[in-house]
Order: sequence, then structure tokens, then C-alpha cells
Amino acid sequence: MTGIMYETDLGTTTVEDLAIGVEAGPPGTMRIRVRGEIDFDNASLLRDILLTALSAHRRTLLLDLEQISFCDCAGLNALLTCRAAALRAGRSLRITAASPCVWRLLQLTGCGYFLT
Repeated sequence: MTGIMYETDLGTTTVEDLAIGVEAGPPGTMRIRVRGEIDFDNASLLRDILLTALSAHRRTLLLDLEQISFCDCAGLNALLTCRAAALRAGRSLRITAASPCVWRLLQLTGCGYFLT
């Protein structure tokens, strides 16, 4: 059996109630795993990390939001801002896994189509 080796974890940033891990994913992608709560106080950190990953790694971003316990409109705005930046750069940003609260937010706002 053969396996594919990827780069190791490229870093995790943690602030109160939020942890963001960046790692290489399948070829041509970066996997971003987010844990905790995304709100007005920390959404800008998420946005900055996503924008940095887009510009530094020139890859598609795969977002794992399965361990998010809360996400407000500031978090949604950060995701949509980064999606727009990815499109301008000729790349994409996709949510590959999401918690029930994130799915509900995407469904209520009609943004699921853009981010999944």
C-alpha cells in the first residue's frame, strides 16, 4: 500500500475561545481547521489567517469548521471576504465540514451555495 505524505502542520494560532490550524492538504490545497467560537472579537484574526494562507501558499483553501460551537455575522463576513479574495486570485475557498450552527447560519443567509 502506498501513501501520500504531506507537509506537517504549518502552525496553529490560538486566542481565547478560538484555535486555527493551518496544514498542507492534498496536492494544491491548504487545510484550515478552526475550533471554538467565531465572533466579533476574533473574526478579524480568522480573516487575516485565511488571507495570509491565500497569498502565501497559492493554493485552494479547504475549511474544516466542524468544531465550531458559535459563529455570528462577523464570522460569516470574514468567510465571504476571503472567498472574494480567493476568486480575485484565481483560487477557491470551500467549507468541507461544518458544525450544525455553521450549517444553519449558511442556510439562513443563503451563503451555503457560495462556500461549499
